Amino acid sequence: MTDIEHEIEQPDERVPKRVIGTPAPGTSMLGDGGPAARDAEVAGVTYQDETKARKAEKIVALCFTITFLAAIAFIISYVVFQVGSPEKTAISNLALGGSLTLALLGLAVGIVVWVRQIMPKYSLIQERHPMVSDEDSREVVAETFLQGAKESGFVKRPLLRRTLLLAAAPLGLIPLVLLRDLDNSKMPGAKFNETLRHTVWGEKTKEGKPLRLVVEGTGQPIRAADFNSPGGILSVVPEGYQHDLNALAKATLILIKFRPDEIKSGTNLNWTHDGIVAYSKICTHVGCPAALYEQTTHHILCPCHQSTFDAADGAKVIFGPAARPLPQLPITVDDQGYLIAKGDFAVPPGPSYWERGDAEAEARAKGGHA
Repeated sequence: MTDIEHEIEQPDERVPKRVIGTPAPGTSMLGDGGPAARDAEVAGVTYQDETKARKAEKIVALCFTITFLAAIAFIISYVVFQVGSPEKTAISNLALGGSLTLALLGLAVGIVVWVRQIMPKYSLIQERHPMVSDEDSREVVAETFLQGAKESGFVKRPLLRRTLLLAAAPLGLIPLVLLRDLDNSKMPGAKFNETLRHTVWGEKTKEGKPLRLVVEGTGQPIRAADFNSPGGILSVVPEGYQHDLNALAKATLILIKFRPDEIKSGTNLNWTHDGIVAYSKICTHVGCPAALYEQTTHHILCPCHQSTFDAADGAKVIFGPAARPLPQLPITVDDQGYLIAKGDFAVPPGPSYWERGDAEAEARAKGGHA
């Protein structure tokens, strides 16, 4: 065996091993590298103090590590903190928003510290020149890129490079995790979305009786015989829920008294009692309280965007941006003559968003006004 063959067969132990996140030994960022790949000083450039640069390097590495941990926390929070109620949804939003904010903030702070405290400082004056991409221009761009890569320390400082790659890895997975929500049947919020379509009017008291209608503010139950003045209007809430803001956000009603000959075909007479009709007070546009009532025209007005509803004709929309009528609540009286709910709304109260694409709600609406 010749000396030449021996040299080929024996690996050179002086050649460093390649580590993940680094270029191959003997190669540069852009192929050959050219003169910019050498350690040539640039006139007018102020380089950072190496001692301060090393301290800044550790700060940047810490920021990138925080980004990595926060991104992992985002994915874990998405799996652990399921929604199903307003309280659980608030916790989920706080965990997801906080972890994602921390991840992006750590990445941004790390990059800013990297640029300001590690890379050299210099001023550039760009002269106007024809926008022609010739060979010389491409060479200049390549040299400038290589010089910038050298000055940034991306190759020289493996700790920065590796922690940056570590931080970026889970951030790329976050969009893939969120793609799961495209399947509405499997998304964690599907059950919560269903709860938004119902109110407490469908529930019973501890004694198993239907909920009474009580005056908002006073909590006084309402006898049908006492609410006997045509044109009268009351704002009412479900008994036992006077201080439950989550329940009142969907269950607040307006109660209107009509003469028998004033009620039109759009109103479900089976859901009225002695000319008393109950409608949701929540406007179907964006959820404002629709409580302004004009007695002579029987119009309900929402003061936010002027949506107008005909109370005598099933609260159908006659003006404004609202897309559907105010839902009617079926009511009757108990054995003491107090007004009670016969059940929940047939369609979701509030903004029309919750009814879009809901064939079941549409079917309930048609059945309720048959």
